[in-house]
Amino acid sequence: MERIIEAFITLFVIMDPVGNLPLFISLTKGMPTIEIKRNIDKSVFVAGVLLFVFLFFGLQIFGFFGINLNSFQIAGGIILLILGILYVFGASLKYVKSHGADLSVPVGTPLLTGPGVIMTTIILVKENGTLVTVIAAFLTLLATWLTLMNSVKIYKILGEHWTNVISRVMGIVLAAIAVEFITKGVLNIERLK
Repeated sequence: MERIIEAFITLFVIMDPVGNLPLFISLTKGMPTIEIKRNIDKSVFVAGVLLFVFLFFGLQIFGFFGINLNSFQIAGGIILLILGILYVFGASLKYVKSHGADLSVPVGTPLLTGPGVIMTTIILVKENGTLVTVIAAFLTLLATWLTLMNSVKIYKILGEHWTNVISRVMGIVLAAIAVEFITKGVLNIERLK
C-alpha cells in the first residue's frame, strides 16, 4: 500500500493538474460547459492511453533500442530535476494556444502525459513492478480528471496566488524525486561494476 501511495504521489506531482489549472482555464475560456467536459474526457483518455502504453511496453521499447535502464533513470532524473526547477521559479513551458474544439493536444499530451510522466512511469515499473504502477497510474488519472472537472471551482477557491504557490511546492517535491532517481541510477551502475 505504501508503494502505491508513493507511486501515486510521484505521478500526480509530475502530471501536476493543479499547477496546470491556469493554462487549462485559459484554453477553455468561452467554451460551453458541455464542450469543456468533453475536452476533459478526451484529454484524460489520451493521457491515459499514452501512460499505459509506456507502462506496459516501455521496458520492451527500451530493450529494443538497447537503452540501459540505469542510464535512462539518471537521464530521466536530470530532466525531472530541470522541470522541478522550472516549476519552482515559475518558468512554465510555453504551449501554443492554437486549437479548435479539441484540446486532447496540448492538454492530454504534452501537458498531462509528457516526457516526465513517461519516464517516471517506466522507472516506477522497474522499481515497483507493473501492478503497483497500474494502480498508481489509474488513481493519478482519476484524481486528474476530478481536478479538471472542478477546475473553475478550484481556481476560484485557490486564486492565482495559491495556484502558483502549490505549483512551486510541487516543483520542490519533483526536484527531490528527481534526485532520488539520479541517486538510485548511479548506485545501480556502481553495483554492476
